[in-house]
Amino acid sequence: MTKFISEKVLMRIHIGENDKHGHRPLYEAIMDLLIAEGFAGATVLRGIAGFGVHSVYHTDKLLDLSSALPIIIEVVAAQEKVDGVMPKIDDMMEGGLITLENVRVVRYCDENDKVCSVREP
Repeated sequence: MTKFISEKVLMRIHIGENDKHGHRPLYEAIMDLLIAEGFAGATVLRGIAGFGVHSVYHTDKLLDLSSALPIIIEVVAAQEKVDGVMPKIDDMMEGGLITLENVRVVRYCDENDKVCSVREP
């Protein structure tokens, strides 16, 4: 097992489940953008409850089908990579929140996995 330790940026994009980019869910459009820009990975998390700036509580327990549950997209990458994609994400956002944090990454790769050992997050 090979272990890599490095400093990266954790970008969290907070949006609503019903947010759109054109006719597509925003989270799908952002994931496609991240793939096209060559990011090593990203994760979409769907919350079971949350509220935003307007203090409207959204939960999966209510029978309100129009309620937009929270979605968080997490991406870990080099600062330059995040800075390069931010203008494109800015153009896609109509609301929401993005947080950026410096993080220490510990990554494990099988010695035989050539993609993992070469491709940085």
